[in-house]
Amino acid sequence: MTAPGADLPDLDSIHREALLSPSAAPDEAATHDGTGRVRLRFTPADRDVRVPPGVTVFDAASWNGIAIDSTCGGHGTCKKCKVKVLGGDVPVSRLDERAFDRAQLRAGWRLACLAGAVQDLSVEVPPLATRPKAATVGVGRQVILRPAVRKRYVELSEPTLADQVPDVDRVLAAMDDLELRVHLHALRRLPAVLRVSDFKVTAVYVDDLLIDVEPGDTTSAGHTLAFDLGTTTVVATLLDTATGTPAAVASMLNKQQPFGGDVITRISATMTDPDALGRLRELAQATLAELTAQVCAEAGVDPAAVYEVALAGNATMTALVLGIDPEPLGVAPFVMSSSTFASVTAADLGLAVHPAAPAYVLPSLGAYVGGDIVAGMLASGMDRDKRLRLFIDVGTNCEIVLGNGERLLATAAPAGPAFEGGAIRCGMRAADGAIEVVRISDDDVSVQVIGDTDPLGLCGSGLVDAVAEMVRVGLLDTSGRFVPDEDARMLRPGLADRLTRVGQERVFVLAWRSADRDVGDSVYLSQRDVRELQFAKAAIATGWALLLEELGVLPSDVQQVLLAGSFGSYLSPASAIRIGLVPELPVLRIVSAGNVAGEGAKMTLLSVPERTGAQTLLQEVTYVELSDRADFNDQFVDRLAFPG
Repeated sequence: MTAPGADLPDLDSIHREALLSPSAAPDEAATHDGTGRVRLRFTPADRDVRVPPGVTVFDAASWNGIAIDSTCGGHGTCKKCKVKVLGGDVPVSRLDERAFDRAQLRAGWRLACLAGAVQDLSVEVPPLATRPKAATVGVGRQVILRPAVRKRYVELSEPTLADQVPDVDRVLAAMDDLELRVHLHALRRLPAVLRVSDFKVTAVYVDDLLIDVEPGDTTSAGHTLAFDLGTTTVVATLLDTATGTPAAVASMLNKQQPFGGDVITRISATMTDPDALGRLRELAQATLAELTAQVCAEAGVDPAAVYEVALAGNATMTALVLGIDPEPLGVAPFVMSSSTFASVTAADLGLAVHPAAPAYVLPSLGAYVGGDIVAGMLASGMDRDKRLRLFIDVGTNCEIVLGNGERLLATAAPAGPAFEGGAIRCGMRAADGAIEVVRISDDDVSVQVIGDTDPLGLCGSGLVDAVAEMVRVGLLDTSGRFVPDEDARMLRPGLADRLTRVGQERVFVLAWRSADRDVGDSVYLSQRDVRELQFAKAAIATGWALLLEELGVLPSDVQQVLLAGSFGSYLSPASAIRIGLVPELPVLRIVSAGNVAGEGAKMTLLSVPERTGAQTLLQEVTYVELSDRADFNDQFVDRLAFPG
């Protein structure tokens, strides 16, 4: 097999052939229009856009709402933004040579972030998995059903010349056990609603705010909406306030993905581009709006009957959706604009629900331990359980909480994009075609693929499985190096042919995709991939180790480990233990907690006391800054190796 970039013909010859080939001929409709700009036609979106010459294909697509896969935000490091140039010519860059083989380069494949549009182009964009596999439910607790949204049916006396009490006073007098403020929206509707309903109405109030009056008795109908606004995936749950049960649940990829797969690249975008903050806000709000429409349609609920919204997100996602400059979150000393957000409305989040619906935004503990973690602690009862428990939300930024019922410690560890498939040669998100489970026997490798389809790549849980299994069978040593070929042939002769090379890099083939066993067309694990995982797991392990040290306890003392988030839901506990991602404990102590952020957001909508509990957590948790620890680097290096 010829490695990508090896024995390539002269690149100019590729360009000459491409220009002469019918498939690469510029589309007749894609011509200059005299404006000085170049014209790009994107398929299958069937969109024509015009941009200044030299703008990259990636930026041209992002500016115009066309999503191209990326985890680095268009900086040329993740090699995910693969597009096919159907018409026009784009020179081959050195990174293109590494990302594609000779046949792919001839066919027009390029990295969009490096493809400068200096002439009219026709570009094919591979479909983006907008509905990645995600956990929509998680570990939670039973709560007393006492939502902030309440309804009361009242029958009022009609005004007369002798009784000219204002309409609103008449309503408030019928509920004199409450001290309510009145929203302007309610006042606007009040005169007509009272008279069309013969003064028999239902008052709708949230906490102490009267937001509406509805004709007749509507006390049995009411809904709220909980969001888990993740960096990668967003989950929406529509709740029936009368019963406390979910009416519909939906998830989708955060539309901010073209700006990068992690919070740092998105913060960086706002620092380098003055228009990025507004665009990121629009994309986050568009994601929430699309999910709102979906869950309401699924449940047959009028969006105007959604009276309150709750949102749990990390500090950066919360700032971006509200249009708050996130730059201070990304540079030392990492300061939030606010830990709490009062007086936010659903309209501030771009949601077309009830016009007066308030929005409860869960508070953040710090720049890197946000409202999603507060929600997770609330749902899992980290402040109530007397057992020594470790809460780990595994992701690009990993949040860790340790509690024993008396003290709660929290920290954040920079794990990097490996768990989301970023920086992995064959990595991808947890969508159809992603290998999510890997098992290795003496002479074979079996994989489980999301969607039961042909394997296209490797997602985070599959990456952890693959490395754990290779450590178990001895093809990876404890330092993370592939064993020499001769050792592999003696130790695992049935697997030795899978240990091969792509260019100068050693790889292990997990799934052959062609009958001729073309390594370049396979899904494989590279030596660099193993290193990426080692860095990620070492950062996380150092985080929980330092929290245990701070509390004066040993890893063996931990009675339960909660793996939170979508990644934690599908991660094999045995594999997590084997690579040292979590403490070496009996496997039954490792629990997949699921979408606890979403569960916590739901709890704050269903129970006012739980909302108070979320606020109380801000005073109960001690944040430990890892960068202040003099021993962090030493511990990090010590934990790079896999357990022996």
